[in-house]
Amino acid sequence: MTANQVRTEFLEFFREKGHEIVPSASLIPENDPTLIFTNAGMNQFKDVFLGTGVRSYKRAADSQKCIRVSGKHNDLEEVGRDTYHHTFFEMLGNWSFGDYYKKEAIIWAWELLTERWKLPKDKLYATIYKTDDEAEELWRSCTDINPDHILRFGEKDNFWEMGETGPCGPCTEIHIDLGPERCDKGHISGHVCGVNEGCARFIELWNLVFIQYNRKADGSLEELPAKHVDTGMGFERIVSVLQNVSSNYDIDLFREIIKGIETITGKSYRDPENQVAFRVIADHIRALTFAIADGALPSNEGRGYVLRRILRRAARFGRTLGMVEPFLYRVVPYLVAAMGDAYPEIRERQNHCEMVIKAEEEGFNRTLDKGIELFEEIAGRLRQEASTTISGVDAFKLYDTYGFPLDLTQLMAEEKGLKVDIDGFNREMDKQRAKARETGKFVMSEDLTKWETVKEIPHSRFYGYEGLTGEAELCLVGEDEKYWHLVFNETPFYAEAGGQVGDVGTIEAGADSYQVVDTIRRNERIIHLVEKRGSIPKGSRFRLKVDRRRRQDTACNHTATHLLQAALRRVLGTHVNQSGSLVTPERLRFDFTHFEKVSDEKLRAVEDLVNEVIAAGIPVRAEEKDYQEAITSGVTALFGERYGDRVRVVSVEGFSSELCGGTHVNNTAQIRLFRILAESSVATGIRRIEAVTGTEALKLYNREREALNEICDLLKTDFDQVVLKVNNLIEANLQYEKELAKLNQEQASGQVKQLFDKIKTANGIKYIVARIDGLSMELLRDAADKLRERMGTGVAALGTVNEGKVAFVVGVTKDLTSKIKAGDLIKAIAAETGGGGGGRPDLAQAGGKDASKIDRALEVGEKMIVETLGK
Repeated sequence: MTANQVRTEFLEFFREKGHEIVPSASLIPENDPTLIFTNAGMNQFKDVFLGTGVRSYKRAADSQKCIRVSGKHNDLEEVGRDTYHHTFFEMLGNWSFGDYYKKEAIIWAWELLTERWKLPKDKLYATIYKTDDEAEELWRSCTDINPDHILRFGEKDNFWEMGETGPCGPCTEIHIDLGPERCDKGHISGHVCGVNEGCARFIELWNLVFIQYNRKADGSLEELPAKHVDTGMGFERIVSVLQNVSSNYDIDLFREIIKGIETITGKSYRDPENQVAFRVIADHIRALTFAIADGALPSNEGRGYVLRRILRRAARFGRTLGMVEPFLYRVVPYLVAAMGDAYPEIRERQNHCEMVIKAEEEGFNRTLDKGIELFEEIAGRLRQEASTTISGVDAFKLYDTYGFPLDLTQLMAEEKGLKVDIDGFNREMDKQRAKARETGKFVMSEDLTKWETVKEIPHSRFYGYEGLTGEAELCLVGEDEKYWHLVFNETPFYAEAGGQVGDVGTIEAGADSYQVVDTIRRNERIIHLVEKRGSIPKGSRFRLKVDRRRRQDTACNHTATHLLQAALRRVLGTHVNQSGSLVTPERLRFDFTHFEKVSDEKLRAVEDLVNEVIAAGIPVRAEEKDYQEAITSGVTALFGERYGDRVRVVSVEGFSSELCGGTHVNNTAQIRLFRILAESSVATGIRRIEAVTGTEALKLYNREREALNEICDLLKTDFDQVVLKVNNLIEANLQYEKELAKLNQEQASGQVKQLFDKIKTANGIKYIVARIDGLSMELLRDAADKLRERMGTGVAALGTVNEGKVAFVVGVTKDLTSKIKAGDLIKAIAAETGGGGGGRPDLAQAGGKDASKIDRALEVGEKMIVETLGK
């Protein structure tokens, strides 16, 4: 049975049991700041368990894409070193939302494993929570499991909690005995194989969680009114069992990827020395490709930083296979061949994924060189200090900043006769993990405890597409230091969503009027942020009025954003996809996938195309459709966004059609004018366009015309000649600068020649320390080069004060860098003036802050040179 067949059979089994088969949620969690990546099947249903969301179905099943890179069982550094850790994995799951409960969950799990998949019943074990008599009775009465294989455990193993407070409950886990030959702990004295004993003989297959309690702040448990089932089964693990292979990396999905790596590298996976590298690359390319396809990008923070670490680790292991140039992007097609049918998004965005990975690899190669340079500096400093141990702090810096796995640092250290403080490294790693855990910990929102309920409502109805005023009942009142937080039964105010800012306006109760400064949505409730003034009359009916002008300006910019995306796809290509946006009354911002700067010519083409559609006066239509019907018709959807069964489609006939819940104009002519302000880079493979429309675009034209008229007056020329006049001025200025630079160079050369007679020696080695004021950094470097050339072997340390700014340059001839390094010397000198800098071992530069201390700094430098050369 292939992996794809296992996935299909699981889903079809639960379809037969009345479950809705839902697509995997994006790896980028929606509206959940507690998660970096989706890491469990239940993530997309968290709102249901919390009681803040509902679904149109009571039963669901899926295969969820997950990424885990930290935690007890998911240490990134362990991935590849064994045969079962992964960063990316799939989680098979089935859910009941207040429908069936323990009995059906247990019966169906047993049926699928033993009747459909024919796993040996005598090898299966069921663990239950220590006080869950009901689960034990169901296992005994509803299945033919060996009663001796029903085992009780405590909270650590068989009680699930979402957070410190909130939904929780006991769970039952199904384990399998793979045989004594699978034990990997036999060498440990006193080890006895068994369920939950930590060896590879007994492994967990499926966890069935019964969410029946709510844990309150005081730690007590109360029964939930509706009880849920949440199950999860590791896909790769069950496939390895069904395919009877000893390693997750031996299942057919991984075999295809590993064959690709063999083709690219020319190395064999059968060679034991290559196996860790192969497993790391095969695992990491899955995490990278799926995450990038869902809209994530490598960067220096958040999930982007996690991706960057994953890629750098894979690239580093690639070097052990001889792959010095970028190669990971070439593995992507093999992954797509293996998994693209089950997850078509990676096939659709294959080119984008390859380009992002290649660009990141190229950047890492440059970073790696800097890391090697830092390692050499650390090793050199240890030699000077007569130490043989690289500190944990330094090893962690190499790991955290430059992507050096600990074993790489150890290998490089051994080559130089050095050791690494492993305990110190682990302490630094623990600090980072503790910080990550604290950041990522899910804590139940305390917001609701601050609300006063005037009238119970499940959600707020938005009718702002049809009108901008209306009457409403006040249902919930909350507050913070600055604002009232008001929830009405219905409202014309649009809540911030999809990149569009929330509406502003006023609410009135009798003769009193209150200013609405923003509108947001939380848990299906539309919250109006109202400036605090006096008190809110809770029993009154309110009249709600949206600011008509700001709504219209926002609508112009939102429709223009749709036109912009359609124009970009026509001008640049269909690889363009939205990766972010901001729509305000004043301007719009649109982030999109593209790998190079958009030329001025293409920007003009995009701008002209949008304005053509605006001038054509095309009606803008919004209609509700079935999601699948809309997607089949070819509408543009935001990648990674989760949509409901019914969606709103906004169309400009013949030009643009997108899924969108925002507000729009009725006709493109209402936008009047579209102007691009700027195009820039946001991240690797992501560009940003900022633009204005309507009144703001006209204001921009007027400002430009006024500025141009002023320039014409200053240059005493007319519009037709202004560019020629400016170019002539620029050329003349460049000529003046060249002549000035030549004079400065001649002056500096004369000053350097005067220094030839001031060269000193220490221990037979030449050196010079001097101050030459009035030189730029470039001329100071030239002076250091000339002095090094004159000395043949020696050290030059120079300082200057130029236009009030302090600068230093140190040059060391290459034959002396093993004895004295320019970087060490420049740091000591610059520190005396409150500055800093660095560079190569043979040439370094720095800036300073206190010009009055430059002479003292150079004295410190000379003393250090004499002492170092004298050793």
